[in-house]
Amino acid sequence: MSRIANNPVILPEKVEITIGSGEISVKGPLGALKQHLGDQVLVEKTDNTLTFKAANNSQFANAMSGTARALVFNMVTGVTKGWEKKLTLVGVGYRAQAQGDKLNLSLGFSHPVVHQMPAGIKVETPTQTEILIKGIDRQVVGQVAAEVRAYRKPEPYKGKGVRYADEQIILKETKKK
Repeated sequence: MSRIANNPVILPEKVEITIGSGEISVKGPLGALKQHLGDQVLVEKTDNTLTFKAANNSQFANAMSGTARALVFNMVTGVTKGWEKKLTLVGVGYRAQAQGDKLNLSLGFSHPVVHQMPAGIKVETPTQTEILIKGIDRQVVGQVAAEVRAYRKPEPYKGKGVRYADEQIILKETKKK
């Protein structure tokens, strides 16, 4: 059996869970999320805990029970605390500016780059070289951060580009004559 599915998800007081046929919805102080679970996973709610079990003895059902538990845990965390990713800009003249639901980036191109944020995602720029992406859906927050980073990935010789705040770039040695 999946070891992750063995751990129950503990629900805070402010979170409401609705379990339907193959679907689960989580509602909390920051918003509401829905997830399709399928018929391979059995979800049981007792008091303020959720337990996940495989519907049959197949390897796929076992894997999906652990996946479902991780997804629901991320949903519960998202509607209570929220998720955030921090990006930093490294390079001369590299700047970021948040304007509503748009992020204006100056990344050394001949034109400015404007990234439109999807619904439910907020972007902040505490300084010109820092970007904070916040939201309740972990997958969407990570996807938006990856899209912003893809405009100018860190290059291996000087380390210039958009990188995650905790990312370590290993610099290559330049060519010798």
